[in-house]
Amino acid sequence: MSSQEELDPTTGGADPILEIRNLNVTFEMDRGTSRVIDDIDLDIRRGEIIGIVGESGSGKSMLASSMLDAVVEPGVTTGEVTYRTTDGDEVDVLDLSEEELREFRWEQISMVFQGALSSFNPTMAMREHFEETLEAHGYAVDSGMERAADVLSDLYLDPDRVLDSYPHELSGGMKQRALIALALVLEPEVLVMDEPTAALDLLMQRSIVSLLSEIRDKYDLTMVFITHDLPLVTKLADRIGVLYAFELVELADTESILRDPAHPYTRALLNATPNLDAPLEEMRPIEGSAPDPVNVPAGCSYHERCPLATSKCERDPPSFERINETQEVACHHWEDVDEIPLTTEVDQ
Repeated sequence: MSSQEELDPTTGGADPILEIRNLNVTFEMDRGTSRVIDDIDLDIRRGEIIGIVGESGSGKSMLASSMLDAVVEPGVTTGEVTYRTTDGDEVDVLDLSEEELREFRWEQISMVFQGALSSFNPTMAMREHFEETLEAHGYAVDSGMERAADVLSDLYLDPDRVLDSYPHELSGGMKQRALIALALVLEPEVLVMDEPTAALDLLMQRSIVSLLSEIRDKYDLTMVFITHDLPLVTKLADRIGVLYAFELVELADTESILRDPAHPYTRALLNATPNLDAPLEEMRPIEGSAPDPVNVPAGCSYHERCPLATSKCERDPPSFERINETQEVACHHWEDVDEIPLTTEVDQ
């Protein structure tokens, strides 16, 4: 169980806007039950940017979808996802009706899904996408489109050009920023982004990250940034959570993740990071592969790939515990993790 009930110095002691407890997502398959989110506890604090990182297939997208109770059938989401409004009211997200969810997903928590290049209807002008969203939620179109123009401008886009264009007339970076603007048009409190910079070149990725920081401050947003790109998210996030095999294995402020990661997997991610200043031979690919969701090994899910693993790791799953005021980790041997040296350095 996470100990984040204490005030977290990495986020200024802010109250949680989302409380996630005992969250599980499962799929029934012919060969057994596939668990793609495994008993996650997480507090997301109002006004912070939290990054969620891990390899492909680690459960990142499922975690993002489950925050909005948007896991598609036959997936089953259980546990608790509690959203706290600015008035202090609590909303049980997993208990909302379909109509309540339809409103909640755009007006309280909005999500930018993977694939900006294919997220828009190619037969509709961009203006129609915004107007359709406003009308579907009963918002005044005129004032809503004024907000859309303001957000597009804040994302360094020409509103008239973008809104009068069809999706194919915009570059990938422009479409990605337009998608973020569309997600913000109903003034949500929380923006969840699933791989928002995928398929963009490095320069545009850095540009998007810089813009997101500005947008967070201007619109008082809380952001959840889902990515496999650890170096990229360190440029943006206040805290970072590391997923491995559908579990949260480390959660810490960004500085601690970069300078003193406590889980062997976090260190492996950093050591596998390309660095233009380091010799190629110093990169360390992560040996082995992530486990099958139907056949996750007993004990610590990482033990088959971990150089610190012992018989205890093979037998007993580690608890997720706070090890200092800014860091939580699930590892029996976190005190010995310095035996895995950091061979590369990610600059903030």
